[in-house]
Amino acid sequence: MALDIRVPTLGESVTEATIGKWNKQPGDAVKADEPLVELETDKVSIEVPAPADGVLEAIIAQEGETVGVDALLAQLNENGAAAAAVVDEKAATKTTEKETGTSAMASAELIDIIAPSAGESVTEAEIGAWHVSVGEAFAVDDPLVELETDKAAMDVPAAAAGTLAEILAPTGTVIAPGDVIGRISVGEGATPSAPAPTATPAPAAKTNGATTSMDPSPAAAKMLAEKGISADSVAGSGKRGQVLKGDVLEALDKTTAAKAEAPVQAPRPASSDDDAVREERVRMTRLRQTIAKRLKGAQETAAMLTTFNEVDMGPVMDLRKSYKDLFEKKHGVKLGFMGFFTKAVCHALKEIPAVNAEIDGTDIIYKNYAHIGVAVGTDKGLVVPVVRDADQMTIAEVEQEIGRLGRAARDGDLTMADMQGGTFTISNGGVYGSLMSTPILNSPQSGILGMHKIQERPVAVNGEVAIRPMMYLALSYDHRIVDGKEAVTFLVRIKESLEDPQRLVLDL
Repeated sequence: MALDIRVPTLGESVTEATIGKWNKQPGDAVKADEPLVELETDKVSIEVPAPADGVLEAIIAQEGETVGVDALLAQLNENGAAAAAVVDEKAATKTTEKETGTSAMASAELIDIIAPSAGESVTEAEIGAWHVSVGEAFAVDDPLVELETDKAAMDVPAAAAGTLAEILAPTGTVIAPGDVIGRISVGEGATPSAPAPTATPAPAAKTNGATTSMDPSPAAAKMLAEKGISADSVAGSGKRGQVLKGDVLEALDKTTAAKAEAPVQAPRPASSDDDAVREERVRMTRLRQTIAKRLKGAQETAAMLTTFNEVDMGPVMDLRKSYKDLFEKKHGVKLGFMGFFTKAVCHALKEIPAVNAEIDGTDIIYKNYAHIGVAVGTDKGLVVPVVRDADQMTIAEVEQEIGRLGRAARDGDLTMADMQGGTFTISNGGVYGSLMSTPILNSPQSGILGMHKIQERPVAVNGEVAIRPMMYLALSYDHRIVDGKEAVTFLVRIKESLEDPQRLVLDL
């Protein structure tokens, strides 16, 4: 029979605790009243004993997790006399499973988690975040871990329902397609492997000037490291002078109060130690690293300039207002601005092919097609999916494809094919409120168009001042291949198409 081991009542005003240290691992035999796990509150550490003889079947709450009162900590397999026999047998024989720190029920099966292929030209990826921890249960197709490539991030789903038995590739590990990055345990009675210890012992704490051999509790050690405080400067109130989380919080409160009561003094020179306490170091994702390298490379390689113009968005806005309901009903997609801009760009590229070309050594490659990249901001960084053969599409088809690519980008479902082969890029900083910017080239392309916020401004129309919805346009281009005259003409053609949308229909 399986017994639930739960968080006991911690005190009248204490509602949560942190898992300190598990004294037993799944598969270990235990006896009644034997301490299983240490819980840490702000003021004290307590041990949770085994309610009966048996075998620790599964650990639900891992070390470092914060749990509330009555939360499930683990499960104990109790079988009366049989359980006692198991205890004696394990104590006498010290089986191989005990020595290796892993155990599994006979009916459990281990399945490898294999890194999938991320595309034809992708030879490696980096482990991002594991969505589940060792011992945590999940359903089939639940995301287990995120892989980061130079182009995008992708989740690896669970091939079967079970629990995560082992993590072989922790966050930050560079792996190749086909590598085994972890194992899941499936089947009745499946139990996880014990995770390898990762904590580094903290320095010994002092209590009233006396050094003790008790290390700070795990929660306290973590907070000491985060705040940049030495354990020697904090008095411990735990057993044998152990520094607890509450001791660190109390020390921080005293420091804050002392600063508040201190008389105002003349500014002192800035200290790098003070700054370090307020800093946070976060690992740069592989995608962000690639973005940084390519954007810096574009600056170093191209002779980049930017030219500006402004466009009256009134005609396009009037057209959208008149036909948006009919358009959405017929095509199943909303009529936005990107369809108009994409078609205007395609018309201008036909007239000024240098903006659609790229340099390869001492050659210029002119593209007789228009694959338009649309920059999309995601929580993991900027990605540029590509609308292929946009020059052959209708505005409705462009809007449908942009909608599909935008959803895929936000959901992390973009493929390598979705982001390759672009010949020109459109970036819309206006959605974030940008009034003017100088977009950076998406190498090896020779041009990028920056859209901005539509803002009503007074302008001269037929000799009179009128309030019109205006947008600034910016074209950044590679001056090695595009002359100034061509760049200005290109931007003027876009302006003309947007201010007179009939040109797009008549191909003028």
